[in-house]
Amino acid sequence: MSKATEEIRIGQLAIRFLLEGKDSGGALAMFEFDVAAGGKVPVAHSHDAYEETIYGLHGVMTFTVDEQREEIHPGEILCIPRGAIHRFDNLHPETATCLAVLTPGILGPEYFREIAAVVKAPAGGPPNPAEIGEVMRRHGLTPAR
Repeated sequence: MSKATEEIRIGQLAIRFLLEGKDSGGALAMFEFDVAAGGKVPVAHSHDAYEETIYGLHGVMTFTVDEQREEIHPGEILCIPRGAIHRFDNLHPETATCLAVLTPGILGPEYFREIAAVVKAPAGGPPNPAEIGEVMRRHGLTPAR
């Protein structure tokens, strides 16, 4: 059964949850995400309570995991273990799309909604890094800086 999927936009990032942890008995969460061409996205971070597996769908995404860069092309997989410091960018001229699977599924769309609100809050200024860090920690992510 297919249902309309909410798209959460945060700057150059768009997230669409396909399965939330509450719908899988907490086993996993799954979402697609797009990053616009040239987009540099999240604060480097880690998470100790879940693994993240990335599957390339379209374009090329560049992940940096524990200071090692790896390009993910369509059909390629990257596993990010618990505790690994990571971030991603789209350094290429076309939008890139990946599928993320989190096990267990303890991170949900509410995290991305809260981050989007913090990013949109300042009128003409940059987002407040302390507020972003607070939201990240509340949802089990640890900013690297």
